[in-house]
Amino acid sequence: MKIFVGCRLAIPFAASAIVVGALALPVQVSGQDQPQTQEQPQEQTQEQTQEQTQAQGPLRPGVVAVVDGEEITEQEMAFAAEDLSQDLQNVPPQERPGFLISVLIDMKLMANAARKLELDQTELFKLRQRYLEERALRRAFFAQRVSAIAQDDVRAAYDDYVAGFKPETELRARHILLNSLEDAQAVIGELNAGRDFAELAKEKSIGPSGPSGGDLGFFGRGRMVKEFEDAAFDLNVGEVSEPVHTQFGWHVIKLEETRDSAPPTFEQMAGQLQQQLMIKAFDDAVSELKTSAVIEVADPSLADLAQGGDGGVADGGDADAGGADAGQ
Repeated sequence: MKIFVGCRLAIPFAASAIVVGALALPVQVSGQDQPQTQEQPQEQTQEQTQEQTQAQGPLRPGVVAVVDGEEITEQEMAFAAEDLSQDLQNVPPQERPGFLISVLIDMKLMANAARKLELDQTELFKLRQRYLEERALRRAFFAQRVSAIAQDDVRAAYDDYVAGFKPETELRARHILLNSLEDAQAVIGELNAGRDFAELAKEKSIGPSGPSGGDLGFFGRGRMVKEFEDAAFDLNVGEVSEPVHTQFGWHVIKLEETRDSAPPTFEQMAGQLQQQLMIKAFDDAVSELKTSAVIEVADPSLADLAQGGDGGVADGGDADAGGADAGQ
């Protein structure tokens, strides 16, 4: 196998959630790689013509490699990056372009070898080809009709969300988590004697919030286990609870302040809202197509599921608040 490296190879591209970045390989063709001046026969073989053509100068724009005269393009690299997105997570970013080119070269060589064996004429290949073609068309339809959600639509969805948002009471509390009732009662005694709650939490608490003075930040209902939540919501600001037992141990709780919850910002909600709009757009598009289609499913037990399935929209992620320290 002979490989000729062109003088130009720049591959800026992005695929799916992977931005491979720009690759520039200004590799000079050495004198040793140049065809030697020799007496040539008047008629050259196709292989010799291809080799000389590849060695004469840079590849045309958009082409990253040539295999036996067949071009591999930047767009094909983008397709490969999309298909191999999971594999690329294990490849350093600076090595991804080379990895993708290697994969595409191997694929081109094996595809050509398969054609010589007439594997592209088998019934199994034709069935797979039809499946892959329809998957690609489905993806194109999805990109055109579903995934193109306008920013104005996302903003409108956020405005609707804010308009319907109902504030809930949130508490900011500290607590000291202890191993036994006796330890909890001893801590309450020290608090009654004037010790600072935050300092005692740093000294005594066995929970991960101890180093921060037992501060749990703000939380609403449903964030903590019931025993902890009920005790915290029964307190007045500045008040300290009696010992509270949960599955994680014994808690002494102090209520620092309360507030009404506020809706998340647009920036925090935009991704989630866009995904919801895409799901709705997908459902609407598929439902519209199904209304005019004649669909038969061989297995009656699967008919309802097949008619109502979403077809895979995805094809187009606090220790104190949730763990033992907070009683949840």
